[in-house]
Amino acid sequence: MKIPLWKAVASLDRNVRWFAGGMALLVIVILSACGYHVAGKASRLPQNVHTLAVPTFQNRSQTYRVEAKLTAAVVRELNTRTQYRVVSNPADADAVMRGSVLSTQIEPLTYDSRTGRASSGVITIRMSVTLTGSNGEVLFSNPNYLFRDEYQTSEQVSSFFEEEDPAFDRLCRDFAHTLVSNVLEAF
Repeated sequence: MKIPLWKAVASLDRNVRWFAGGMALLVIVILSACGYHVAGKASRLPQNVHTLAVPTFQNRSQTYRVEAKLTAAVVRELNTRTQYRVVSNPADADAVMRGSVLSTQIEPLTYDSRTGRASSGVITIRMSVTLTGSNGEVLFSNPNYLFRDEYQTSEQVSSFFEEEDPAFDRLCRDFAHTLVSNVLEAF
């Protein structure tokens, strides 16, 4: 029995569609079983932790108000990326995050050969952070965070713009993002 060509193509097309649909379903099932998740949504903290206290970090460096900027960046990151309620009083929380700024350094990185002035610099901050549950159990600890950010300085005095402060703000945001990721994903 002879089958017309258009029927053979139509049946082949239907089989190809079934095969492609089956393969797509198989890929979805396999990927969902591999443990993939949206970054920042999974948490390795215990189920009973709903409220985090983040009192102002301690400042053991000589840099004025560095602890306030770093604490504010961490609180902002926790509020943005997590569903935990963030408070400042440790008595009202299921877990307490304490931090200390151990040292800060601002150093020239490169110099302008004509003027001898610094043309770029680097800011370095070293911190210690611990997250403790209400029962005293240490949920997360890193005694030696080290963060750096480079910045450029203006060559012309008339258009001088101090880049240290924006570089420091970037460093605070980077630190907060990394800290929250480390706490949530237990690195």
